[in-house]
Amino acid sequence: MQMSESKKTKKSFFQNWIVRNLLIAAGVAVVLLVGAIVFLNVVTLHNKTIAVPDFTNMTVDEARDVAAQAGMRVEVTDSVFAKRMKKGAIRDQNPSPGSEVKKGRRISLTINAINAKKVTMPNLVSLSLRQAIAELQSRGLAVGKLIYVKDIATNNVIRQLSRNREIEPGTLVETETVIDLVVGLNPDTDNVTYVPDVVGRRYINAVDAVRKQSLNIKALKFDETVRTYDDSLSAVVYRQVPAIEDSVTVRMGDEVTLYFTLDQTRIPAKK
Repeated sequence: MQMSESKKTKKSFFQNWIVRNLLIAAGVAVVLLVGAIVFLNVVTLHNKTIAVPDFTNMTVDEARDVAAQAGMRVEVTDSVFAKRMKKGAIRDQNPSPGSEVKKGRRISLTINAINAKKVTMPNLVSLSLRQAIAELQSRGLAVGKLIYVKDIATNNVIRQLSRNREIEPGTLVETETVIDLVVGLNPDTDNVTYVPDVVGRRYINAVDAVRKQSLNIKALKFDETVRTYDDSLSAVVYRQVPAIEDSVTVRMGDEVTLYFTLDQTRIPAKK
């Protein structure tokens, strides 16, 4: 009888010891888990974000000051060249303005280069007009005037010019250099084209559409809402001359004038 009670006591003690240790282990695990969560929240500022400022057109020093006040860092990672933008100014950023990021985030900046970049002038002779335009744009060069001359190969490039002088393939030129193209026009074939409807399109897209129809840009006119270079890139066409209803077809090499605005109310509704 005594031995039976002794066994029960030992068994009860053993069971209590297991339960007690399980409870202690569980408590330690909970404490460690809570501690880890608190630590991660402190280190990563969990659920605490800040909006990225707009650094556009600032100098790098100005951007650093603004970034420091906002609790983040900036770093110049690339450069482009735009003639109408002040040199050294910030052209682009990643993440974009208004993005929500955690404190301490690094913001990558693209600045307007102090000097224009140099690229190699391609050989455009014998290419079609569309191919030549694409080649120039891929190298950061600007398409200038299309000069049509009598030739059996309509819309093929015959000569490439810069400032009214022949420019040889392989010549190093600055990005955004304007290249005029002398293009063939066979008088014995149909040399008419049509004016594209570019009303509502943005600057770059509209100009490209006109040139791809073998037409020249006579003038680009901006209203009072367009004040900066960046504004011009966002502006849209609200008027074009010739208008679509004025001339369905024109001759290759004819000219088109485009009028731009940022005021959406000036854009006529499509018929």
